[in-house]
Amino acid sequence: MPVLSAKHLRAAVFPAAVAAPAVYLCGAGEDAEALRAALAGAPVHTLVCVSGFDWERDLSPWPAPPLGRGRPFAGGAADCLRLLTEDILPHAEALLPAPPAWRALAGYSLAGLFALWSLGQTDVFSRAASMSGSLWYPGFLDYLSARTPPRRPDCIYLSLGDREARARDPLLKTVRRATEAVAAHFRAQGVPTALGFPPGNHFENVTERTAAGIRWLLER
Repeated sequence: MPVLSAKHLRAAVFPAAVAAPAVYLCGAGEDAEALRAALAGAPVHTLVCVSGFDWERDLSPWPAPPLGRGRPFAGGAADCLRLLTEDILPHAEALLPAPPAWRALAGYSLAGLFALWSLGQTDVFSRAASMSGSLWYPGFLDYLSARTPPRRPDCIYLSLGDREARARDPLLKTVRRATEAVAAHFRAQGVPTALGFPPGNHFENVTERTAAGIRWLLER
């Protein structure tokens, strides 16, 4: 398993032995091996697990106030996306026997928001999966409505725990409504879009939910 470094980010590369799709997963970290086990039997693919993020800085598309007593969101996603696409991606794909059939970007929580936001910034990825994505993020729905992606996505996967909207924070309470609105947006564009509500809150069954999203993309 080759491990690449780019500034503060690290990427564990699990290359396919043949030409296959490539899935870039943001935020897997030490759970990469568990995720690989959960993906056993999935269609052949290359998996690149990127970790080391400063979440509130790297994965937020523009500045926003903190949630509760947390840190403010710094809006550094553009810099992070450049690091991913211009440094990590070419080095990862140099390890492959052939160029990927297609590329997907996937993530959980803020990384799920980042995955969908990135579709409006680059044509490198043609599919995205957002599991328990932070789609409550201020201004994100307006961004989707106003932004024409460089390429129309092949398909989108969305999931959200069925108890995640039972939050104390008024912004987090909007997450289910926001996720449903994002699904409706992509469907209105004619993009095949899956939307599911697995049982649990934000912190339950993260590996299983992530694997389900990646598997769905691979099986399309």
